[in-house]
Amino acid sequence: MTDEMVVLHCSPTLAGMKTGSMFSCPYGSRDALMEDIRGLNRRLVPKGLRVLPLRYMETRALIYVFRPSDLRRDLADGRVISLLQGRGYGDLQMEPCICRLIDRFREGGEFPHEVGVFLGYPPEDVQGFIENRAGGHKCVGCWKVYGDEAAARKTFDRYKKCTQVYCTQWERGKSIERLTVAG
Repeated sequence: MTDEMVVLHCSPTLAGMKTGSMFSCPYGSRDALMEDIRGLNRRLVPKGLRVLPLRYMETRALIYVFRPSDLRRDLADGRVISLLQGRGYGDLQMEPCICRLIDRFREGGEFPHEVGVFLGYPPEDVQGFIENRAGGHKCVGCWKVYGDEAAARKTFDRYKKCTQVYCTQWERGKSIERLTVAG
């Protein structure tokens, strides 16, 4: 896993604009991937971020980059609490919730669409996606919108601009540590 992949897929999270980001990453061996993740955590934890593998497939892993402080805040929202309890989450502290999410990915079966709350998506949009089975949305960007379309479109634009700026800065030699906003 390269720093460039993290910048490309996680810029709004690195910038402190978004709770978390998730991306699929190719790997040759789990040991090498875990060493990459440990190295990234050594550099990003002091900035307030964490990197975790959520799921391993044969040649790819699903990687989660997040801001624990933001996730704790999001998990305290009553709408998020209700949504997660309805999906089988018991203890709603951050660590047990992440462990339950990992279990849901590993169980197979239906994709755990509640992952949207771990990424900072509006709870009404995550709930709408689940209830409507991905249909009947108002618009699509980083996620499918069921609530405030105008606010979502502004957020999509901000995330897109952030990613463009971060990728340009990366290409000009700015390190991931310098790109990451402390929080």
